Amino acid sequence: MILMAVDHSSEEVNAGRLFTDGAFVYTPGTPLPAAQFLTRWVTHLCAPTFVLLAGTSLALQVGRRVAAGDPAGRIDRDIAVRGLVIIAFELWVSWWWMPPGHYLLQVLYAIGTSFLAMVALRRLPTPVLVALAVAVIVLGERVVGALGWGPPGETPLLASLLLVPGRRGALIVAYPTLHWLAMMMLGWALGRSLARRPDPATTARRLGSSGLALLALFAVVRGVNRYGNMGLLREGSSLVQWLHVSKYPPSLSFVALELGLMAPLLGLLFVVADHTAVRDDGPVLVLGRTPMFFYLLHVPCLALAARWLGVAHRLGLAGTYLFAAGVVAALYPLCRAYGRYKASHPGGWTRYI
Repeated sequence: MILMAVDHSSEEVNAGRLFTDGAFVYTPGTPLPAAQFLTRWVTHLCAPTFVLLAGTSLALQVGRRVAAGDPAGRIDRDIAVRGLVIIAFELWVSWWWMPPGHYLLQVLYAIGTSFLAMVALRRLPTPVLVALAVAVIVLGERVVGALGWGPPGETPLLASLLLVPGRRGALIVAYPTLHWLAMMMLGWALGRSLARRPDPATTARRLGSSGLALLALFAVVRGVNRYGNMGLLREGSSLVQWLHVSKYPPSLSFVALELGLMAPLLGLLFVVADHTAVRDDGPVLVLGRTPMFFYLLHVPCLALAARWLGVAHRLGLAGTYLFAAGVVAALYPLCRAYGRYKASHPGGWTRYI
């Protein structure tokens, strides 16, 4: 959540912000200043982690409900309603980020539509879900190419909603469902594994080895510099060029890199939580337990602050990090209070936010 705040702060106030994370938003040869690039790049960890952990959380919640004897139909209904509510929240985000009458479908759309898909997919055996996820991640570029992927404004609506970012009139689809659904299915598999309650050290080892394998795959795909990069190829051997991978849509190299970094970090956190007295009201835990609440509030806070102070798209990296720290500090007490309320009302409206 904190890294996300940095990216969205940059979007509001940073005059030098880079947005070059796909073949159709990048002109070959465009300079990529390292500080600006890395400020953007480090936040790429957010969306894959959000979606994967949403799948993990869903698997754990469904497992508990099945064990408690909840009817399958009620579980399906609750998953579907939650997905629709999450999609609807994009209207709120678009209110602040888009011109009047325009709508942007991004990470909330990806999570919400993936929840809708999981109503049916959750019935499949976990190995089948993993195989489907791997197939989408590995073969997605081939399918996108077969569709005759063109400029975003010429992409058919259904293709944009499912596979290729695109624009249709007032609607912009930045996060097509299928690529992100694959990550949610991997998260579901992780959740099913965690439901068996392995010890933290075992979980950390498994996540660490998975991460190393994914990073090795990234090195191969990015090194060969052909298939697997969604057309966003390296233009040199610098670190920036190696890390300049396609998020729109997610390439094989993007997924391997981001999940390859996420997995050992998550494993490390399992070990830290097992061996360290972690403050229950620390900002990382508080924001992690109230992610949707923070997400829905930090967007208008950053947008309004930038406009009221007259610094929208006029500052540099120092202002970017200052605004990010400011919004985290300002919303932390609200998130802490909301988290306590949510914990004491688990069955109410708070399950959607």
